[in-house]
Amino acid sequence: VQLQASGGGLVQAGGSLRLSCAASGRTFSSYGMGWFRQAPGKEREFVAFISRGGGTTTYADSVKGRFMISRDNAKNTAHLQMNSLKPEDTAVYYCAATSRVITTLTSEYDYWGQGTLVTVSS
Repeated sequence: VQLQASGGGLVQAGGSLRLSCAASGRTFSSYGMGWFRQAPGKEREFVAFISRGGGTTTYADSVKGRFMISRDNAKNTAHLQMNSLKPEDTAVYYCAATSRVITTLTSEYDYWGQGTLVTVSS
């Protein structure tokens, strides 16, 4: 499956952004979807996960209550709604697809998008 992330940009602290991940190729609904981020000089870290049917979600503690992951299997898209953004949320955000039932581990994702940059100014 090919993934294309979009929606990044520059936003002030406290603002919102909505990231999108468009999928093509193999059956989108066969994969759990995750969002990860990588800040300069840091390792890539898990942000959010949504199961194949959308019934299960999980979040990193750092974004819980501020970010919401969703998916639309009919449109082969996944989204990450980010609210109350903080400067520490600045990073390149990646969407990824996994054949696992549920996982937050980078190594267990099979396909990755190219990343979209989110910059939060203070």
